[in-house]
Amino acid sequence: MKRAVFICVVFISELCTAMAAEPVEASAGAAAIRSDAALRQRLAAMPRGDTGRRRQLYTQQPCASCHGVDGRAPTVNWPSVAGQRIEYGYKLLQDYRQGLRHEGERAAVMRDAVQGLSDRDLSDLATYTAQLVPAQRSTAGRIAGTEVQNASVEQLVRYGHPTRLLTACASCHGARGEGGNRAQPALAGQNPAYLVRTLLDYQSGARANDPARGMRHFAAKLSRAEIDAPAVYYAKLPGSARPGSASAVPAH
Repeated sequence: MKRAVFICVVFISELCTAMAAEPVEASAGAAAIRSDAALRQRLAAMPRGDTGRRRQLYTQQPCASCHGVDGRAPTVNWPSVAGQRIEYGYKLLQDYRQGLRHEGERAAVMRDAVQGLSDRDLSDLATYTAQLVPAQRSTAGRIAGTEVQNASVEQLVRYGHPTRLLTACASCHGARGEGGNRAQPALAGQNPAYLVRTLLDYQSGARANDPARGMRHFAAKLSRAEIDAPAVYYAKLPGSARPGSASAVPAH
């Protein structure tokens, strides 16, 4: 019991120190990604979409050229968006539009792609891709020459490492990689190269649109093997479309 209390105190101290050391950013967009409350407000204000124009909007915009006509990315350069949670898709597109993503050329492409789109457009796109059927992958157990150790990845994904202050992946992303209810993304069936790149960007600080620095704190403690292994693990899980999610954003 004393050990558990000590770990909790250390974690809170570490988190507070890191947040205090972080420079204060003045923009409203920066505040939105630093606060869970602001994120909830953004999601609550998500406009109702138009069922009839969702597919049309996706095909008219350059979405399909990178993410695939069916939401399944044809190359490892881009993430698949089929079956992604509406809330996460909407938040992500807003982050790009607000200029909060700066990981490189891909982020620049996305920032340009969403300029001029309204909140309703973003809601329509997020709702449409959520209803697409994700790819079912049979990914090999290696990425960049690193072999996946089943016991180790199961520990990280399902239970985390309390002594290292690492929360289980499943606590936010779901037991089956289906995503969480506060704009945490679904990971099941995702392009493993994208998942690796995402964790490395969080680890380096190149990606910084995570509320309360949650993913950056998590990724900072991972070894490269601990980054590769969950990427393979989640890529092999079956994803699913979310037709029921559309009811959360009913049409006019």
